[in-house]
Amino acid sequence: MKTTLPIVLGGLLAGGCACTGLEYGSTCSAATGADPAPAVPVTRTVDQTDTYFGTVVHDPYRWLENEDGAETVEWIKAENAVTLPYLERLPGRQPMIDRITKLWDYEKFGTPFEEGGRYFYTRNDGLQNQSVLYVAESLDAEPRILIDPNTFSEDGTLALSGRSVSPDGKLIAYSIADAGSDWDDWYVMSVDTGEKLADHIGGMKFSGVSWDRDSSGFYYSRYPEGDTEQGYDDQKTISVYHHTIGDDQENDKLVVDLGHETRNPYGTVTEDGRYLVVNIWDGYIINGVSYIDLKSGDGKLVPLINHWDPDDPLAARYGFLGNDGSTFFFQTTLDAPNQRIIAIDADNPAPEAWREIIPEAPEAMDGVSYIGGRLVVQYIKDASSTVSIFAADGAHQRDVELPGLGSVGGFGGHEDSTETFYSFTGFTDPGAIYRYDVATGVSTLFRRPKVDFDPNRFTSEQIFYTSKDGTRVPMFIVHKKGIKLNGDNPVLLYGYGGFDVSLTPWFSVSRLAFMERGGVWALANIRGGGEYGEAWHLAGTKLNKQNVFDDFIAGGEWLIDNKYTSPERLAIMGGSNGGLLIGACITQRPELYAAAVPEVGVLDMLRYHTASANAKQWSTDYGLSSNEEEFKALYAYSPYHNTHKGTCYPPTLITTARGDDRVAPWNSYKFAAALQAAQGCDNPVLIRVETRAGHGAGKPTWMIIEEVAEKYAFVMHYVGMD
Repeated sequence: MKTTLPIVLGGLLAGGCACTGLEYGSTCSAATGADPAPAVPVTRTVDQTDTYFGTVVHDPYRWLENEDGAETVEWIKAENAVTLPYLERLPGRQPMIDRITKLWDYEKFGTPFEEGGRYFYTRNDGLQNQSVLYVAESLDAEPRILIDPNTFSEDGTLALSGRSVSPDGKLIAYSIADAGSDWDDWYVMSVDTGEKLADHIGGMKFSGVSWDRDSSGFYYSRYPEGDTEQGYDDQKTISVYHHTIGDDQENDKLVVDLGHETRNPYGTVTEDGRYLVVNIWDGYIINGVSYIDLKSGDGKLVPLINHWDPDDPLAARYGFLGNDGSTFFFQTTLDAPNQRIIAIDADNPAPEAWREIIPEAPEAMDGVSYIGGRLVVQYIKDASSTVSIFAADGAHQRDVELPGLGSVGGFGGHEDSTETFYSFTGFTDPGAIYRYDVATGVSTLFRRPKVDFDPNRFTSEQIFYTSKDGTRVPMFIVHKKGIKLNGDNPVLLYGYGGFDVSLTPWFSVSRLAFMERGGVWALANIRGGGEYGEAWHLAGTKLNKQNVFDDFIAGGEWLIDNKYTSPERLAIMGGSNGGLLIGACITQRPELYAAAVPEVGVLDMLRYHTASANAKQWSTDYGLSSNEEEFKALYAYSPYHNTHKGTCYPPTLITTARGDDRVAPWNSYKFAAALQAAQGCDNPVLIRVETRAGHGAGKPTWMIIEEVAEKYAFVMHYVGMD
C-alpha cells in the first residue's frame, strides 16, 4: 500500500495520525516520532444497528444526524479547529488565493433576457460578492441597477437566488436565499421605481413563479406549513398556489394539490395565457403532465400524460416547450433515449394522435427553446455543444455557427421573439455572450470578458478510454503546452456521473491557476450523466451504479498507463453526486490516489433519502434501501459503510456546509468520522465545515475564492506541487 511521507510545515507535520483514545483538541505524535501531526477528534460511537432483509448494519455515528444538537455542534467546532489551521499552513494556500483573486477580477455578464420591451441582465465588476441585476430600456441604452444583492448583508451571504419579470416588464418577482439555503423568500418590486411592494411568499424550494399574462399575479409551488424553523415542512410534497399582487400569502388560492406521497406539481402559464400546464415531477426518469384551461374558469385539472408504471410503453420524461393553440410541444425520451420532440393536441390527446416533430438524432438532445415560432435545439456531441434551428413543423433550417468546441447556454425567449441571447465558453476560453437573430441566423457579439491570462499557453484534448466492461468513455485533458509524458505530472481528475447531467467544457479561473503551476486537469464523462442520452444515464443508475465508479477508476488508470501521471501524483475531486463518486472510489481503490476531495457528497446510501422529500426523489438514480435488490447494491458501495479499519486511505479533505439543506451535511459528518476511525496510516483525513453556506449556490466571492484555494492547495501539497 502507498503511504505519503510527512512534510514539515511551519514546524508541524502535514500528515495525520492513527492515534486512538483522544479527546477533542488533543494531539499525538506521528508514526515517525517526529513533530506532532494534526490530530483529529475521536468521535463517540453508539450501538445503533438496523436490519435490512436479514443483514445487520451498524451505524455507530447515527447521532451526528442531529445536525443542530449541542454535541454535533461541538464536534463540528472541534473538527474545524483542526482542519482550518492545517489548511492555513499549506504553502500553496496564500499563493493560490492571490492568483485566483487576480484572475477572478474581471467583468462578468449574465445572458440578457427581454420582458415588456426591457432588457435585464446581471453584471459583476470583478470581485463583487454577488452579481448585480441591471435593467435597460434597450440594448443600447444606459443600464441602471435594479437589484444589488451586495446590499442585503455585510458578509455577502444573502443572495439573489431567483427572478421573474412580469410580461408587461413593470414588476419583478425575486427571491433571496440565506447562507446558501435552498429555501427561498420571494418578494415583488416595481421595475419603474425600484420600490419593494408588500408581497412576501415563503415556503418555496426548487420552484420559480409563472406570471399571469396580464401581470396581475403569478402561480408558484410551495411546501405545506409545518412546525420547523422555516415554518414549512419539506418532508411532504408541494402544491400549486396562485398569488394576486397586493394580497397576503395567507389569501393565496390553492390551485393544485395532488395529495400524493411523492409527486410534486409545478405550474407554467402558456404564452397565450390560455392554459396552466402542470408538470408533475417524481424523480428523474418518468413524469406526468396535466393542464388547467384558464379560459374556462372551472379550475379543472385535466390529465394529459399520466403514465407512471415503468412497464407502461408511454412512461418517459416529457418537457413542455410551448404551445400553438391546443397543440402542446414536448421534448421527450419516449421511444428515444437521445430524446425527440413531439406534439400533442389537448383536444385530441389519444397517444395514436401524437405527432413527431423532430426525430431522435445520433447525438443527445440537451435543451430546447421555442422562440419566434422556431425550435432551437441544443445537442451534445462527444460532450461538446452543437445547436440547430428547426421550423415549428420540424423542418431543419440551419445550424448555429459556434466558435469551436465548448458549451452553450441561454437561448431563452418567447414564442413571438425575434431575438435571443446565448453564451459560449470552453476550458481555456472565458467565452462571450452573443445576440442571435432568429429570423436571419446572424450572431453578433454582445459582451466578451477580458481575463488576465494567455490562452495560447494551454491546450485541451479529448481522448477515449475503455472501462472495466469494455464501454468507451470520453475524457478531456487540459494543461500547459509542452508537458512531458513521463508519468510524473500532477493530475487532478474530476467527475460527476449522475442524474442525466452532462459535463461539457467550461471556464474556471481556479483550474487555470492550478494549471499555471504545472497541474494537469482531466474530466471523465462517465456513465450516469447525459452525454450520450438516456441510455448513458440509466447505465449508471440503481443496480448499475457501480459502472460509474468503474468508469472513473478506469480513467485514472488510463492516465497512469499513458504516462500522464502516477498514483503518487493523481488526485480526484467531485461534488454532490460527484462527492459520492469520490467517496466510493477512495474506499474501493485507496492505493490509486495521492489525494481526494469529496465535496458536499451523498455518502450514506442507506439513509440519504430520510433527509427530505427532495432527497427521496433521488431514488430514481440510487434506489432505496427498503428494496432488497437495491439495498444490496447500495450497501456494496456506500462510502460510509465501506470503510475498513487499518486500510491506508489517501489524504482526504471532505467539505460540506451547515446550511446545506439539499444534501444533508450529516452525510459528510458520518463519513468523516468513519474514515478517520478506519485510517491505518499517517495520511490526514479532514473535514472542512463552512458555517455560513449551503450546497454551493449563492456563496459570496470571498468565500468561494478562499474555499477553492484551500481545496487546490490541499491537492497540490499531496501531489508534490509545493
